[in-house]
Amino acid sequence: MKRLTFILILLVHTAAFAQKKEQNTIENKLLALDKTLEQIRNDWNIAGFSVAVVSKDKIIYSKGFGYRDLEKKLPADANTLFAIGSCSKAFTGTLIGQLVNEKKVDLDKPAVSYLPTLKFYNDQMNNLVTVRDMLAHTTGLPRHDLSWYLSPTHAKDSLLARIQYQEPNKPIRTAWQYNNFMYLALGCLDEQMTKKTWEQDIKEKIFVPLQMNRSNCSLREWTADANISLGYTVKEDKTIKRMNYFDIAAMSPAGAINSSANEMANWLKAWINDGRYEGKEVIPASYRSEAIASQSIIAAGLPGKVKPDIMFATYGFGWMLASYKGHYRVEHGGNIDGFSASTSFFPTDSIGIVVLTNQNSSGTTAIIRNTIADAVLGLKYYDWNAEALEGLKKPKDTTKNTPEVQPLRPTTHQLKSYAGTYANAGYGKLRVSLENDSLFIHASKKFWLKHNNFNSFDLLLVDPVEGIDTTDQTMRLQFNLSNNGDISSISMPLEPSVKPIEFVRELTEVSVGEKELEKYVGHYSLSNMTVKVYIKNNTTLYALVPGQPDYELLALGDNKFAIKALTGFFLQFAVDAKNKVSQVTFIQPNGNFPAKKVTTTP
Repeated sequence: MKRLTFILILLVHTAAFAQKKEQNTIENKLLALDKTLEQIRNDWNIAGFSVAVVSKDKIIYSKGFGYRDLEKKLPADANTLFAIGSCSKAFTGTLIGQLVNEKKVDLDKPAVSYLPTLKFYNDQMNNLVTVRDMLAHTTGLPRHDLSWYLSPTHAKDSLLARIQYQEPNKPIRTAWQYNNFMYLALGCLDEQMTKKTWEQDIKEKIFVPLQMNRSNCSLREWTADANISLGYTVKEDKTIKRMNYFDIAAMSPAGAINSSANEMANWLKAWINDGRYEGKEVIPASYRSEAIASQSIIAAGLPGKVKPDIMFATYGFGWMLASYKGHYRVEHGGNIDGFSASTSFFPTDSIGIVVLTNQNSSGTTAIIRNTIADAVLGLKYYDWNAEALEGLKKPKDTTKNTPEVQPLRPTTHQLKSYAGTYANAGYGKLRVSLENDSLFIHASKKFWLKHNNFNSFDLLLVDPVEGIDTTDQTMRLQFNLSNNGDISSISMPLEPSVKPIEFVRELTEVSVGEKELEKYVGHYSLSNMTVKVYIKNNTTLYALVPGQPDYELLALGDNKFAIKALTGFFLQFAVDAKNKVSQVTFIQPNGNFPAKKVTTTP
């Protein structure tokens, strides 16, 4: 019996020693990567990045490279807060998973049954789009991202209301189409069910139990921290340029979380360990299983000749899934102005990898992730960095973005006629201004409108420091005319998969005093009827057409008024050199109808 006990003890010690030796080997491999990761940073002109590697329930490697503030040479470390962008989606999905676990939400019921303020483009979508469809990006809606990006707001309900006016381009459940608005709506659904804000729920139900004490969900909280990163982009000449923070605002459930490599490591520990962190369940186990299982197909994901061991591309709930060299990988990227991120884990290997960078739209997160994965999984070395650098040598196809050559034809109106505010219910508002001899569009960013032909203009981004890059054409817009020849709307291809988005010009009221209004008062002969124009409440002009209600008139300037209750109906008064009104023209969609003034007595 003693001999058996001794053998058992020996086996336990041998296994523990072997496990410790294996762990030390992995850690040594990771430490050996320091030079490689620094080389990647230099090759791609990255200001800074942080990484963390998790094995089971431990962080086995975490480190910062380069700078969180390049100008001040402040180094990045594993505790530096970066924007994680769309890596936030798995957090929002987890809140929904908790509601499912509490029997408050059924993934396969229509989403509008839980969130009555959510309305889709048509009744079919209202009746059929489920919570699962929203989590898996199978609603039939394309991205429509420029709605929230160009016209942000801090009111989630305002953004949610835009969804009703956003056109689908696929039947429901026939294609995977990434959509940030659906994760906004999921955040609103959570708020509807818990009666707390999404931000409160993320903190109380995820950050606190995972000891993610400095992670946050707003630009205000983020910038108040002492150890945060600035955002950067790389210009064509390879210089690193500072970018302003972008306030995601109400789109927060889709991508507003800011965190560090070390705190994101705690998030991955929970996913690796069946949803539990330090023995406590944070992510319901049943939801975890569905979230990291294939819910929709992103692409064919066929194995290639060069890399036959990397295959399939599907989506779970807030996670992208693939087979990486025989290992099941769960991953999601994130991008927002000045920052790129990657969060991944290998559930059957109990390995997790976090990569957070302060480089805009950077592909280096995948290079760093794969380089680390090969080392920690004990795979054959592959130079991912060299492959990506070689790809830069391939000539770029510039034919797609080359504008067609056309003879220059002038605008149909004076430039001041284009200035004003234009609105679309699904995309918010744009303001067009005339500055000196140029038109500009003001949204979350400012664009110069470079005249192209007739009433079409090219949008060129205005950098607040460096000005306009005339070589960088963003897109083309078209000003449209009403039946009476006025500038009535703007059309822009903001979502390429649907028809151009139309922004209708809003009427801008000008102030006109009572004394000035008096010259318009009187009776006007229109065909076989007389129209009465009078002042009401000493401030507002009204028109009374026989057999119709009194119409309030909105002053637009230049003796022009709009009928407030009727779109496209105007009154243009003719005023002589003595400031006397002789007639009014009723401008309507079906034509223009002049009416002579017959009396000044109301």
